[in-house]
Amino acid sequence: RLVFASSGAIYGEQPRQPVREDAPVHPLTPYAVSKVASEQYVLAIGALWGLETVILRIFNAYGPGQPLPPSHASVIPRFLKQATSGGSLVLFGDGRQTRDYVYIDDVVTALVAAGQRAGISGSIVNVGSGDEVSVLELVEAIEGVLGESVHRLHSGDEKAGVSRLVADITLAREVLGYVPRVSICEGLRLTMARDPRFARR
Repeated sequence: RLVFASSGAIYGEQPRQPVREDAPVHPLTPYAVSKVASEQYVLAIGALWGLETVILRIFNAYGPGQPLPPSHASVIPRFLKQATSGGSLVLFGDGRQTRDYVYIDDVVTALVAAGQRAGISGSIVNVGSGDEVSVLELVEAIEGVLGESVHRLHSGDEKAGVSRLVADITLAREVLGYVPRVSICEGLRLTMARDPRFARR
């Protein structure tokens, strides 16, 4: 069986939230386009070669060890690095755009289930927390974990991405027995505790 890690980014801007797997995809970045194309490759190869395939559309995964490149870093490691080193958190747009942040341990649970569950070949399944968190709420959660306020800077110079995106995880519960266990606050605490890059200075 081939389990492919796709992305919730393929949905793009959607009028209905939470987003279900039958929503039309609307990729808005080269990354998202590559995931759409890869899904089609996986399905085609599965049909041609008789392989079992499962596609997981993983939303905003985070956790210790997540790459932190100099540019275009994911929001959670970028914010944690800035917050724990005394820097400013730069918020693009008004900060009200929402995402579904899912902790890596929950993602791994879904990946294992996708590899082991019987009778799910050909499934396309969302993997997220099912919770919609705005950027402003994320900052507040970081402040709660730190126990102090952080300095915020608002910038309109860069696009903030889609306005809303949260996963409908009904199908994941049904076919994978998937139940996310880690809240955003607990996930932030675990990330800080398990990743030395975010040690307080």
